[in-house]
Amino acid sequence: MEITLISIFVLGYLAITLEHTLKIDKLIPALAMMAILWALISLFHLPVFEVDTLMRKLKPSHVDEVLLHHLGKTAEIIIFLLGAMTIVEIIDYFNGFSTIKSFIKTKSKKGLLVIFSLLAFLLSAIIDNLTATIVLITILQKVIQERDTRIWFSGLIIITANAGGAWSPIGDVTTTMLWIGDKVTTLKLIQYLLIPSLICMTVPVALATTLPAFQGNISEDLDGSDNEVHPNGAAMLYLGLSAIVFVPVFKTLTHLPPYVGMMLSLAVVATFAEYFSNAKINITSIDADHEEHSSHSPVHRSLSKIELPSILFFLGILLAVAALESLGMLFEFAGALNSALPNSDVVVMLLGLGSAVVDNVPLVAASMGMFSETVDHPLWHFIAFAAGTGGSMLIIGSAAGVVAMGMEKIDFFWYLKKISWLALAGFIAGSICFIAMRDFFF
Repeated sequence: MEITLISIFVLGYLAITLEHTLKIDKLIPALAMMAILWALISLFHLPVFEVDTLMRKLKPSHVDEVLLHHLGKTAEIIIFLLGAMTIVEIIDYFNGFSTIKSFIKTKSKKGLLVIFSLLAFLLSAIIDNLTATIVLITILQKVIQERDTRIWFSGLIIITANAGGAWSPIGDVTTTMLWIGDKVTTLKLIQYLLIPSLICMTVPVALATTLPAFQGNISEDLDGSDNEVHPNGAAMLYLGLSAIVFVPVFKTLTHLPPYVGMMLSLAVVATFAEYFSNAKINITSIDADHEEHSSHSPVHRSLSKIELPSILFFLGILLAVAALESLGMLFEFAGALNSALPNSDVVVMLLGLGSAVVDNVPLVAASMGMFSETVDHPLWHFIAFAAGTGGSMLIIGSAAGVVAMGMEKIDFFWYLKKISWLALAGFIAGSICFIAMRDFFF
């Protein structure tokens, strides 16, 4: 039966990886795989376990209890992401991100590269690397009209956004998973990963400035026409970003799960959004009498634009991995892996390389079930770095890369030839920096 379950997981995983080839949204195999795995566990009354992190061993449990436990952990991540996505969409509703464009004054390609790289690094740490990539490429399209030049900038934005997302608990989905799963804490994550992430950003950018694509100036006028800016756009940008940054502070002060703080932040941002739009505060009503009014509500509009397929994908893949974890398979695999490769650094770097080929969400979810190290163990921080930055080596290896590929129609092999080596250089340099800091300073 174990072979059957593993085969189902591998087939589902393969279908997720070949999403673009099969032309089937990855949420479909993720949900199917999850449902089938748990159904077989229940139908055949397979023994399930919980990992005792204190004793570092498995203890028997009941399928209902285990499933409810994993559903609760998964729901924490999903609700957190829903809140963050809604706040970002509310900022966009007021065209708040156009405020960032006012900071761009130079026409030098090297200067623009540095500006966009720093913006990507900082923004991705606040609003996550996927959203930061969307925002910056949108701005880039208004600044640089020539596509051949723009796709080079887009490639570097992918690298720097993924690097920026690695050191923040809200910067990347995988890092958020480790944070919510009590594997890492905010201060230690920043302490361990800020400098390696900076190195991971700086090395590719420094190398890129020597390339012909970033020589000279752009000829376009930076002061050209732009979309109409909402009078409260800047206020909503600063309020929304501050609200998201407040979440780790709230968790530290109250010791409550992060989604509680995110819901509080969403409530505050939504209140100001409704006030600025002169709309009646009526977030939950779906009555027909309010239908016309609701269409003008920034909260309703923002909720309707959320990527629900991504949310369902997280639900499916996390619970599918949880099924294998509850059977003890991942725990046993981790033991065998550690015996074969005693150096955990090699294992984690292989995970980083693997995240360039397959989705890093299931990889990190699997690692959370494989290892039982205590909170803030360096292993978890290295996993956060490797999974977050390793995906930059292929354009399909990260959510930021996939969205950039769609927005700019970037060719897979063009990226492989022109950008991948820059991402690899940054990944290796950052990994070496992390290992050196861990061994000599922490």
